Amino acid sequence: MRSTMQETPLSIATLVRYGTSVHGSSEVVTWTGEGARSATYAEVGRRAARLAHALRALGVRGDDRVGTFMWNNQEHLEAYLAVPAMGAVLHPLNIRLFPDQLAFIADHGGDKVVLVDGSVLPLLAKVLGQLPQVQHVVVNGPADLSVLEGTSATVHAYEDLLDGQPDEFDWVDPDDETDAAAMCYTSGTTGNPKGVAYSHRSIYLHSMQVCMSDGFAMGQRDRVLLIVPMFHVLAWGTPYAAMMSGASLVMPDRFLTPEPLADLIETAKPTLAGGVPTVWTALLAYLDQTPRDMSSLRDVVVGGSACPRSLMEGLERHGVHVTHAWGMTETSPLGSISREPGGVEGEDAWRYRITQGRLAASVQARLVGPDGSVVPRDGTAVGELEVRGPWITGSYVRDDDPAKFDDGWLRTGDVGSITPDGFLTLTDRSKDVIKSGGEWISSVALENALMAHPAVAEASVVGVPDEKWGERPLATVVRREGTEVGADELRAFLAVRVAQWQLPERWSFVDEVPKTSVGKFDKKVIRRQYADGALDVQTLP
Repeated sequence: MRSTMQETPLSIATLVRYGTSVHGSSEVVTWTGEGARSATYAEVGRRAARLAHALRALGVRGDDRVGTFMWNNQEHLEAYLAVPAMGAVLHPLNIRLFPDQLAFIADHGGDKVVLVDGSVLPLLAKVLGQLPQVQHVVVNGPADLSVLEGTSATVHAYEDLLDGQPDEFDWVDPDDETDAAAMCYTSGTTGNPKGVAYSHRSIYLHSMQVCMSDGFAMGQRDRVLLIVPMFHVLAWGTPYAAMMSGASLVMPDRFLTPEPLADLIETAKPTLAGGVPTVWTALLAYLDQTPRDMSSLRDVVVGGSACPRSLMEGLERHGVHVTHAWGMTETSPLGSISREPGGVEGEDAWRYRITQGRLAASVQARLVGPDGSVVPRDGTAVGELEVRGPWITGSYVRDDDPAKFDDGWLRTGDVGSITPDGFLTLTDRSKDVIKSGGEWISSVALENALMAHPAVAEASVVGVPDEKWGERPLATVVRREGTEVGADELRAFLAVRVAQWQLPERWSFVDEVPKTSVGKFDKKVIRRQYADGALDVQTLP
């Protein structure tokens, strides 16, 4: 028997129509460094319509790709709405990439038009000569246009392009809801970055999960501080979830250091925020020295890499509750979120909160051992996490990488365990597990234990070659300002928290742990520094 339900496509156009009308009084607030500027969703919807008409006039048709090279701000949100809702494909470009990676991604993605903030125009200008397919560059805000001399692309000012365009656009519902609406590229930690194309359907369903109580629990009364960059996994899907739920958005633009972030929180009073641990680590250090009013924040969702309990407890000293989440570019990204079961409190709650949490109902998961067999979900057995579901990619854009897929399942590269009631604990990336004397050592567990020491600001652990054991852990540590701590003291601190055979012999104290373009510890750089003799390493007996 067939269903009698209407077959209407799930689309970004639907979200735009709904969010800019039903929730037209919600607003997007953009920080300027000196204050805030704001616009209602209704106003943003009209400007998005003007942008869509302007892009049509520039020749954007069908599934043409429109790149964005922008901070988190109102104009970037307008592109998020206009480009996929007009039937084209949004392609946010990572501002923090090296020029060769940026050129590769923009070229591989086939971007025809690029929208760019004036403050980062010089970075884009460096690679435009390698992008002959880019026909138009649209510059938002003040900029030194002389850096574009010699480019073959036609240059436009964003506001001039929108001026005089109609306030309404006949937003396009795709014939096939699985058509691409947007795409992002992986960080490319090994080899070239790979493109993931998100469909209208996958974004819509993912937005529903973000709004749910076992997602970000986002609602129309929320004001969401979007620290996670809009070029990183579509800002965790938050802009589209905001259109669905009516939550207002608070955008930091380029002002991401602790003091302006604290200013923004005190002024705009967000209730919900999302970002990677490194941003919150820096903000915590600032708040410990300069207490500020963080009371508006009911929840901070932290993902991108494991969030140490010490960081969660530190932020809670300032009244900020932290919720752990897990995901990746290939999973749109929300895979799981850690909310303790009802009635669980105190220390018992921490057993759940420090995990990556329960996987969403639409995300199926299994753990696969080294021999390829599926291991039990008993909270003890460890394997590589494989997932599948309606917002999880089944392939890469114009790239064949069969090693990443296993009979319809995405191989995440994350290693961990799952309890019978569905709580996921990740112990490491498969490439970062330290294989010592036939046993596995979790670099993440060592890092989290180290960062619980009051004198440690950051710590990263990698495996390095060892003649006797094959690999042993190397700990690289950043001391908190004004503190002194040595390797002997830190090793003694670890000795009551991890097994004796896991304790690092090699220690290096550094000014900063290298990080990727999205704020994760860049362990390949640390390994290279060690191999090149660039680290000052102390070896304990």
